[in-house]
Amino acid sequence: MSQKQMKEAFISNLNGTSVLEITQGLCLPAFCILFRGLLIIFLQDLCFNSHTWRTRFFIDFVVLVVPLVTALTILSSFIFLELLIVIICVAGLFYQIYQRRTCYARVPVQKILEKFLQVSLESEYNPTISCYRVSNSVFVAIAILAVDFPLFPRRFAKTELYGTGAMDFGVGGLVFGTAMVCPEIRRKYMGKSRFYCLLKSLYSAWPLIILGLGRLVTIKSIDYQEHLSEYGVHWNFFFTLVVVKLVTTVLLIVFPLNKSWIVAISITVLYQLTLDLTPLKRLILYGTDGSGTRVGLLNANREGIISTLGYVAIHMAGVQTGLYVFRNRTHVKDCIKVACCLLLISISLFISLHIVQVNVEAVSRRMANLAFCMWIVASSLIFLSCLLLTDIILSFAKFLIKGALVPCSWKLIQSPGTNKKHSEFLVPKAERKQTSPCLITALNRNQLIFFLLSNITTGLINLMIDTLHSSTSFALFLLHVYMFTNCLIIYVLYLQGKTVKFW
Repeated sequence: MSQKQMKEAFISNLNGTSVLEITQGLCLPAFCILFRGLLIIFLQDLCFNSHTWRTRFFIDFVVLVVPLVTALTILSSFIFLELLIVIICVAGLFYQIYQRRTCYARVPVQKILEKFLQVSLESEYNPTISCYRVSNSVFVAIAILAVDFPLFPRRFAKTELYGTGAMDFGVGGLVFGTAMVCPEIRRKYMGKSRFYCLLKSLYSAWPLIILGLGRLVTIKSIDYQEHLSEYGVHWNFFFTLVVVKLVTTVLLIVFPLNKSWIVAISITVLYQLTLDLTPLKRLILYGTDGSGTRVGLLNANREGIISTLGYVAIHMAGVQTGLYVFRNRTHVKDCIKVACCLLLISISLFISLHIVQVNVEAVSRRMANLAFCMWIVASSLIFLSCLLLTDIILSFAKFLIKGALVPCSWKLIQSPGTNKKHSEFLVPKAERKQTSPCLITALNRNQLIFFLLSNITTGLINLMIDTLHSSTSFALFLLHVYMFTNCLIIYVLYLQGKTVKFW
C-alpha cells in the first residue's frame, strides 16, 4: 500500500464510541471555562496582574485548549476522571472566592442567593453561545490533525456507516452553532424585502464557495488522502455549508422564525420515511447500479449531496434554539429557567433517540438520518445547558467580589429599586470601558479564519511528516505547537482589532 492508501485506511471503516462518552467529553470544556473564570477572579483578588495579553493568553491556552488536547489523546480513556479533577479544582476555587467575598460578607447564604436572583445580566454577545461555538471550533481544529496520529483513539474518529464518533458531532455542532447566530436571529435584515434577504444570503455564501473549490483543487492536485464515503469525490463540508445557508434562508423567508422547530421535525421525519420507503438509502450506500459506482456527478458525491437534508434540519433546530436563548437572558432566574428547559428537552431527545435507534435506524453521519439529527441536537442542547449553568455559577462568583472582571462573561446589572450603593460596583467602570484580552472572544470573532488556518496547517503537517509512524510524545508535542500557533495568530489579529470578513 502507498502512504496515501495507508492513511485513508487508517481513518476508514470505524464504528465510533458510546453516546455517554461523548456527552462526558462535552461537559469538559464547560467546566474548563468556569475554572478559567474563577481563576481570573481569584488572581485579581490576590492583586496579581493578569491583564497583560501574554499572561491572559497563557492562562486561556493552558486552561481551555490543553485539557481538550489531552482528553482527545493520552487521557482519552480517563475523560470522566479528568472531568472530575476539573470539577474538584472548580469547587476549591469557588470556596476560596466565597471565603474572600467582599460583598455581603456577613450575610447568610440564603440572603445572598436572594439578592443574586434579582440581578440582571447583560452582554454585547451572548457568552453561552460564544463559548459553545468556540469550544466546538477548538475541538474540530484539534481532531482534524490528531486523527492522523496513532495516539488519537479510533473510536473518536468519523464513523463509516453507523455509530457515534466524536468527530461526527464536530461537523453537526458547527452547523448548529452557526444557526444560533444567523442573520435572521440577529434581525440583521429587519425591514428589508424577502428578495433583498435572499440576495444577501447568496452574496455572503461566496467565500464558502471559494474555500470549497480551493480545497477541492488543492486536494486533487497534490493527491492528498481522502475519505470518499464522508462526502464523495468532489464534495466537501464547505459545499454543505453553502447549500445549508441558501436552503435555510429560503425556508426562513417562507416560514415564521418561531416555527423553525416544526420545519426541522418535518424535514427529518419526511427524510427518514424517504430513506425507509424508497431506494434512496440504497442510492447513498451503493450508488445507482448497486455496486458502489462513482460514475456521474450524483454517484460521485451522493453522500455529500443527499445528507445536506439532515444538516438543513439541524440548522433549523439551531435557529429555534438561538431564538429561545436570546429572548430569555434578562435576569439570573430567567437564565436558570432556560438552562433547565434546555436540559429537559435534551434528556427527552436522548430518550427518543434510544427509541429511534432500536425501532427505526441507528445514527448515521453518512446519511445524516433522523437518529443523527436527534443526536446532534440533543448533544448540543445538553452542552448549551451545561455552559449556561457554569455561566450562572461564574456570575455568582463575580457577584461576591467587588469589581471582578472576567472577559466573555455576563455583566451584572442591579435591578431597579435596590441599593444604589451596591449597584455602583455591580457594573464597574473597568468592565464597561476596558477591553481585556480574551482567547474566547478572539476565536469567536474570526472563526472562519481559524477553521481555514487549521485546515491549511493540518495539510502542511501531513505532507511533511509521516503521521502514521510518529511516537506519542512527538505527536503530543506537535499538536500543542499546532494549536498554540493557530490560537496565537488569531489572538494577535484580535489585539490589532482586525475581524477578517470577506463580505
